[in-house]
Amino acid sequence: MADSTEPTKEELAAALAKERAEQDALPYKWSQVLEELTVIVPVPQGTRARDLSVVISPKKISVGLKGQDPVLVGDLYKDIKVDDSTWTLDDQKEVTVTLAKSNNMEWWPHVVTSAPKIDVTKITPENSKLSDLDGETRSMVEKMMFDQQQKQLGKPTSDERKKQDIMKKFQAQHPELDFSKAKFS
Repeated sequence: MADSTEPTKEELAAALAKERAEQDALPYKWSQVLEELTVIVPVPQGTRARDLSVVISPKKISVGLKGQDPVLVGDLYKDIKVDDSTWTLDDQKEVTVTLAKSNNMEWWPHVVTSAPKIDVTKITPENSKLSDLDGETRSMVEKMMFDQQQKQLGKPTSDERKKQDIMKKFQAQHPELDFSKAKFS
């Protein structure tokens, strides 16, 4: 029998369909990576940059045509870095806004707080290659991968191996001590 706190496949599918319908109904499309959000706002074919009103501040956004209600307007989910954020008019038919997140370690459930949310727990980030990482990050990830593999095999992690090596050296240097009842964890 299924645990009553876990949603059924049907409930998950319905929630996903509802979320997709809500996102499709927005007058803009958006996507994100951890560092930034990209928002694409359609405008009438032939629009020129001078026809646009684009306002980006740390906490708010407004995108639309001058003299008309904005297509996208509202309070941003979280603060952004305005100086690292940009907008462009592409093919005179859509405005692409790139918002640099102030906290580039979290997923946003929506661009503006008035919009429907997405379930950020369902986001699967792109796989990155270890070679893409800087040296320090790469060695940390490699250590974590090694430790995970060791745990799965029931073997000691790198830290546990270090402790064991230190204890062996200490025991060798002090044969007069009795370690028979010592517990090492």
